[in-house]
Amino acid sequence: MLKSALLLSALFITSFVYSQEDINNLNIFLDCNFCDNTYIKQNLGNVEFVRDQELSDVHLFFVSQANGSGGYLYEINFIGKERFEAINYILKFSTNTDMTSDAIRTELIKHIKIGLVRYWIANGSITNVSVNVPSPENETEDTQVEDKWDYWVFRIGASGYLSGEETSNYSNLNVDLSAKRVTEKNKFSFSARFGENRSTFTYDDEDIVAVNSSKAIDISDVLSINDHWSYGFFGNIGTSTYSNYNTYWRFKPAIEYNFFNYKESAKKQLIISYRNGLVFNNYIERSVFGEDKELRFQHSLLLGGSIRQEWGNINGEAAFNQYLHDTTLNSLGFYVGANIRVFKGFNFNVGGNYRITRDQINLPAGDVSLEELLLQQQQLQSGYNYWVNVGFSYSFGSIYNSIVNPRFNF
Repeated sequence: MLKSALLLSALFITSFVYSQEDINNLNIFLDCNFCDNTYIKQNLGNVEFVRDQELSDVHLFFVSQANGSGGYLYEINFIGKERFEAINYILKFSTNTDMTSDAIRTELIKHIKIGLVRYWIANGSITNVSVNVPSPENETEDTQVEDKWDYWVFRIGASGYLSGEETSNYSNLNVDLSAKRVTEKNKFSFSARFGENRSTFTYDDEDIVAVNSSKAIDISDVLSINDHWSYGFFGNIGTSTYSNYNTYWRFKPAIEYNFFNYKESAKKQLIISYRNGLVFNNYIERSVFGEDKELRFQHSLLLGGSIRQEWGNINGEAAFNQYLHDTTLNSLGFYVGANIRVFKGFNFNVGGNYRITRDQINLPAGDVSLEELLLQQQQLQSGYNYWVNVGFSYSFGSIYNSIVNPRFNF
């Protein structure tokens, strides 16, 4: 009888200790679609990761935006739940193009730990928490960092692909380079690219070769007016065998209004923009309108927006393009996409695009051969194009998912 009582007491004490440990660990919901979640779970202790935001003590909500150095500005929103609902704040940090993925995830987890300190204090679970700060003798006065590149960022890249079998082979080559300078008042961008796709098919000892190539140079300069207005200039020049362009160029000034402050664009934005300018086309083959080359005015209007919150994200746009010499030559396109957390464990996503095309002035006259059709050597006339995707996911079971097991990687 005494042994049984001692055993029950031991089990009770053990259960109490484990329950205390569970209470002292913060329940974290990690809401990040670009993070290395495995690395975070392996290197962040004193917490439990849960699979639903309603089961969390702290909801970590991440957003990011490209910055001028070729990196990203990361924003971590610490959203307290239930007994921690009074503790809410945001931490931000920036990366640059020289940082490796390991350096970025190290910086990310450092800021997560800093942000969780207040929650650990409020939770009474600071036994294993320590904070390192520089000693006074190691502190230096803040100095203005001198940027020898004056905010310019350059990039050059190339890629190739080759595949084949006995009766066919395919190769692809892409080369690109870019230069950009981004400040609060001005965003200038230059890019150049070359691409070639080559397919060879052997039939009855005869080789059928299909080649599509394109070259393009794009230049844009965007200037800030205030927190809601911007204007810019956009131009490009290039060639495309697929689109029947021996050469083409465009120049379009533009103006844009954001109904929200641009500083909130990582979480929400609603913009309307208007462009109007010149379009020049010099065709490889005479166009369906009997033109070898032509210079036209074209304008476009775009209304688009996006919202990213802890319940999910929604984004969409409507775009209208029209040639001014003949207003019947126009296109109208719509896009919408959403990923919404409907209720505990259930997520719904939908996306779709539909475009009415009545402005394909570049199409060559004459019939398309079966060979050109099958090998997709030439753009074809189409009054519309679309795509749609719909999906959902539902998960249930244990609320905890802190354990990481990388074996066989599935």
